[in-house]
Amino acid sequence: MKRISVRRSSVHGRGVFALRPLCAGELILEYTGTVMSWKRAISRHRRFGKDGHTFLFGLSDGRVIDGSLGGNSARWLNHACVANCEAIEDDGRVYIQAVSDIQPGEELFIAYGLMTEGRASAAVRAQYACRCGHRRCRGTMLAGA
Repeated sequence: MKRISVRRSSVHGRGVFALRPLCAGELILEYTGTVMSWKRAISRHRRFGKDGHTFLFGLSDGRVIDGSLGGNSARWLNHACVANCEAIEDDGRVYIQAVSDIQPGEELFIAYGLMTEGRASAAVRAQYACRCGHRRCRGTMLAGA
């Protein structure tokens, strides 16, 4: 039985939604795409990026998974300050795991923890404003901001 579906999200664009109950600790899917250097990924995004969407997932070894090339439904996961899923990296692969029980119809979220170089200006913080609407929303998708 299919566990997830991609559809319009009230948070932003498209989102990933549970079709059946998902249990805390359950591996839901892998974040797939083409693995490349950050330099290449940023260059591609500047040339082909659209609608403010980025599908880049940084790996601990300094490379990135570009979900816009060969990616799957995981690329549509939206950010939430209090997420119900987390990304787990294992040997260069990224898996999405539920951190709480998720009911059918609920949107799946991860905390992006985005990073920028140097101190984030007001303009940069505005560019990465959070739309999750949670009562404990930090107001940003940036890590540590």
